[in-house]
Amino acid sequence: QVQLVESGGGLVQPGGSLRLSCAASGSVFHIYTMGWYRRAPGKQRELVASITGGGSTDYADSVKGRFTISRDNVKNAVSLQMVSLKPEDTAVYYCNAKRAVSDYWGQGTQVTVSS
Repeated sequence: QVQLVESGGGLVQPGGSLRLSCAASGSVFHIYTMGWYRRAPGKQRELVASITGGGSTDYADSVKGRFTISRDNVKNAVSLQMVSLKPEDTAVYYCNAKRAVSDYWGQGTQVTVSS
Protein backbone atom coordinates (compact mmCIF):
# COMPACT_ATOMS: atom_id res chain seq x y z
CA GLN A 1 0.00 0.00 0.00
CA VAL A 2 1.26 3.46 -0.93
CA GLN A 3 -0.18 6.75 0.23
CA LEU A 4 0.58 9.88 -1.75
CA VAL A 5 0.26 13.49 -0.60
CA GLU A 6 0.75 16.36 -3.05
CA SER A 7 1.67 19.93 -2.25
CA GLY A 8 2.83 23.06 -4.02
CA GLY A 9 -0.11 24.05 -6.17
CA GLY A 10 -1.46 27.56 -6.36
CA LEU A 11 -2.13 30.60 -8.50
CA VAL A 12 0.62 31.85 -10.79
CA GLN A 13 0.78 34.33 -13.64
CA PRO A 14 1.51 33.21 -17.20
CA GLY A 15 5.24 32.73 -17.62
CA GLY A 16 5.68 31.95 -13.96
CA SER A 17 6.95 28.84 -12.19
CA LEU A 18 5.70 26.35 -9.65
CA ARG A 19 7.13 23.25 -8.06
CA LEU A 20 4.82 20.39 -7.11
CA SER A 21 5.91 17.83 -4.57
CA CYS A 22 4.55 14.41 -3.71
CA ALA A 23 5.43 12.57 -0.52
CA ALA A 24 4.96 8.81 -0.57
CA SER A 25 4.61 6.34 2.28
CA GLY A 26 5.92 2.81 2.12
CA SER A 27 9.29 1.11 2.13
CA VAL A 28 9.44 0.05 -1.52
CA PHE A 29 8.97 3.41 -3.18
CA HIS A 30 11.86 2.82 -5.57
CA ILE A 31 10.08 0.00 -7.42
CA TYR A 32 7.20 2.20 -8.52
CA THR A 33 7.01 4.26 -11.66
CA MET A 34 5.91 7.67 -10.48
CA GLY A 35 3.86 10.03 -12.57
CA TRP A 36 2.13 13.36 -12.58
CA TYR A 37 -1.27 13.55 -14.27
CA ARG A 38 -3.62 16.46 -14.67
CA ARG A 39 -7.28 17.02 -15.34
CA ALA A 40 -8.40 20.33 -16.74
CA PRO A 41 -12.05 21.42 -16.53
CA GLY A 42 -14.10 19.58 -19.13
CA LYS A 43 -11.18 17.43 -20.24
CA GLN A 44 -9.97 13.93 -19.59
CA ARG A 45 -7.11 13.20 -17.27
CA GLU A 46 -3.78 13.15 -19.08
CA LEU A 47 -0.27 12.02 -18.25
CA VAL A 48 2.05 14.99 -17.82
CA ALA A 49 5.31 13.26 -16.90
CA SER A 50 6.58 9.98 -15.52
CA ILE A 51 9.80 8.64 -14.06
CA THR A 52 10.83 5.04 -13.47
CA GLY A 53 12.65 3.79 -10.40
CA GLY A 54 15.87 3.97 -12.40
CA GLY A 55 15.27 7.56 -13.44
CA SER A 56 14.02 7.23 -17.03
CA THR A 57 11.59 10.02 -17.82
CA ASP A 58 8.78 10.64 -20.25
CA TYR A 59 6.83 13.83 -20.94
CA ALA A 60 3.70 14.89 -22.72
CA ASP A 61 4.56 16.86 -25.85
CA SER A 62 2.74 19.90 -24.46
CA VAL A 63 5.14 20.22 -21.51
CA LYS A 64 8.47 19.12 -23.00
CA GLY A 65 11.15 21.69 -22.32
CA ARG A 66 9.06 23.38 -19.63
CA PHE A 67 8.42 20.72 -16.99
CA THR A 68 10.95 18.50 -15.23
CA ILE A 69 10.11 15.46 -13.14
CA SER A 70 12.52 14.14 -10.53
CA ARG A 71 12.50 11.70 -7.68
CA ASP A 72 14.39 11.01 -4.48
CA ASN A 73 14.23 7.33 -3.59
CA VAL A 74 15.74 7.98 -0.16
CA LYS A 75 13.17 10.61 0.81
CA ASN A 76 10.31 8.78 -0.97
CA ALA A 77 9.44 11.89 -2.92
CA VAL A 78 8.76 12.97 -6.47
CA SER A 79 8.63 16.52 -7.76
CA LEU A 80 7.48 18.36 -10.84
CA GLN A 81 9.24 21.61 -11.63
CA MET A 82 7.11 23.73 -13.96
CA VAL A 83 8.38 26.84 -15.71
CA SER A 84 7.00 29.08 -18.44
CA LEU A 85 3.52 28.19 -17.31
CA LYS A 86 0.61 28.83 -19.66
CA PRO A 87 -3.10 29.29 -18.97
CA GLU A 88 -3.71 25.90 -20.60
CA ASP A 89 -1.64 24.29 -17.82
CA THR A 90 -4.48 25.11 -15.43
CA ALA A 91 -5.71 21.84 -13.95
CA VAL A 92 -5.80 19.63 -10.90
CA TYR A 93 -2.50 17.78 -10.77
CA TYR A 94 -2.34 14.27 -9.35
CA CYS A 95 0.60 12.21 -8.19
CA ASN A 96 0.52 8.55 -9.20
CA ALA A 97 2.48 5.43 -8.26
CA LYS A 98 2.22 2.47 -10.56
CA ARG A 99 3.66 -1.05 -10.70
CA ALA A 100 2.02 -4.01 -12.39
CA VAL A 101 -1.60 -4.07 -11.18
CA SER A 102 -0.92 -1.66 -8.31
CA ASP A 103 -2.06 1.89 -8.99
CA TYR A 104 -2.16 4.60 -6.31
CA TRP A 105 -3.30 8.23 -6.48
CA GLY A 106 -2.94 11.33 -4.40
CA GLN A 107 -5.80 13.69 -3.65
CA GLY A 108 -4.68 16.29 -6.21
CA THR A 109 -3.48 19.86 -6.04
CA GLN A 110 -4.90 22.78 -8.00
CA VAL A 111 -2.67 24.75 -10.36
CA THR A 112 -4.17 27.90 -11.82
CA VAL A 113 -2.29 29.97 -14.40
CA SER A 114 -3.98 33.33 -14.82
CA SER A 115 -3.21 37.02 -14.90
